[in-house]
Amino acid sequence: MSADDTIETIIGRFGKYQTWILFLISIGRFPTEYQLSNVVFIVPSVEYVCMDENAYNMTNHCPCENPQYDQSSIVNSVTSTWNLICDKNMLASLAQSILQVGILVGSIIYGHVSDRYGRKFASLLSLASQVVFVPLSSLSSELWMFIVLRFFIGTATGGTILCCYIIIVELGGKSFRPYLTGFIEIPYILGYITLPIIAYYIRDWRQLQMVTSLPWIFVIFYYFLIPESPRWLITMGYNKKAVEVLTHMAKKNNMPTDNIKELVDVAVMETQSSRTKQYGSYLDLFKTPKIRAYSLIMAYVWMCCAHTFFGINQYIGRLQGNIYLNVLVSSINLFPVLIIVVLASLYIKRKIAVVLSFVVSGLSLLLFIVIPSDMRAIELTFAIVGQIGARAAFILVYLYASEVFPTFVRNSAMGFASVFARFGGFIAPFVVNIGIEWVSIVIFSILAFCAAFLCCFLPETKDIVLLNTIDQTEKSKRHKITT
Repeated sequence: MSADDTIETIIGRFGKYQTWILFLISIGRFPTEYQLSNVVFIVPSVEYVCMDENAYNMTNHCPCENPQYDQSSIVNSVTSTWNLICDKNMLASLAQSILQVGILVGSIIYGHVSDRYGRKFASLLSLASQVVFVPLSSLSSELWMFIVLRFFIGTATGGTILCCYIIIVELGGKSFRPYLTGFIEIPYILGYITLPIIAYYIRDWRQLQMVTSLPWIFVIFYYFLIPESPRWLITMGYNKKAVEVLTHMAKKNNMPTDNIKELVDVAVMETQSSRTKQYGSYLDLFKTPKIRAYSLIMAYVWMCCAHTFFGINQYIGRLQGNIYLNVLVSSINLFPVLIIVVLASLYIKRKIAVVLSFVVSGLSLLLFIVIPSDMRAIELTFAIVGQIGARAAFILVYLYASEVFPTFVRNSAMGFASVFARFGGFIAPFVVNIGIEWVSIVIFSILAFCAAFLCCFLPETKDIVLLNTIDQTEKSKRHKITT
């Protein structure tokens, strides 16, 4: 019996205790979800009238030393605070992209911390860091201070996304994993929906940053309420602690506790027999052929996925019409994603589901090019369809990667892939700001199709038991590099 079969036998596939943990982590993630989506409100592309002597009150004239900004939508933004227009426009792109750089660094750091020191410690550290740096950013008096703090917000965001996802997946059984793809996504969509509503009433970026960090108070209690991942404890050989955690969880779920110690001892022995070292590292991703191939392919897939999704998000914020309504409509339309990914995870093979999501996103964006600019409703519809496809792919890729890699290097592997995802997210604003609409859209489409093609070389993982060690993965017949 494998460790994963043991855990599901002991605590059930996903009982009321795991549901409580999911609720706590979802609440704590709200500051993170707001930071992922708020760039269209705090660093927007703004209209202005140039009040320079020789500018003749022209709109968006460059160069311009005395701009008078349009405050009908956003009263005060990072763009208007530091005049990030004309020759400073690249600084606006940097202020948008630096979050992705931070997420890149945070994914590396927290991926290693989680595999070395535990899922609980890494999750709590990332959540606590988030609620420190977000309020501080609202107090920035200089642009460089905002950019530095935005970077640190990114590091915490990267850790929160990665570590909270892994600990939830590892607390559940394999038969419930398809449903988790939808449940884990709920805080992001709720944050995305509530953000334009909050931003509509709070149109100053400093106040918006402060208000959207309020859920931090829940983090204080997390140390006492969130357990360590029993899968990680078993993989590391901490069988006594694993028995304590599993016994506590079994009691909360009204499951029998008679033979927990015996089952854990067997699982630990199986894991130890196929493990040659105590801790995993990023180097372990490149020492064996299958893990090496999976790591490189996943990294590029994640890069294409993030580039397309974050690019579409920022592009929707620039469409004609009311910015708050555009973002609200696009966020509400992400609700079908929850149903789509759950059904896809239940009834479609992982590889096919991911490939189809990328193809839908790429095709809808190509069709977007030929739509006349005066057909705003249809234009927004195809942009949202592309966004839905990209978001579904992003969610499914997270699940796919967590199943492809063993527990020993799971967080490190996903952290490595996330590095490339953040590189894709980093360059997305620069692609949006190219200035030639069809060129930007074609780039997003091509990368979506590239990701779909690369997924064909990964193994099928639907309904597999999560493996614990690299040796188990290398010897697994289901883990074949396919074409």
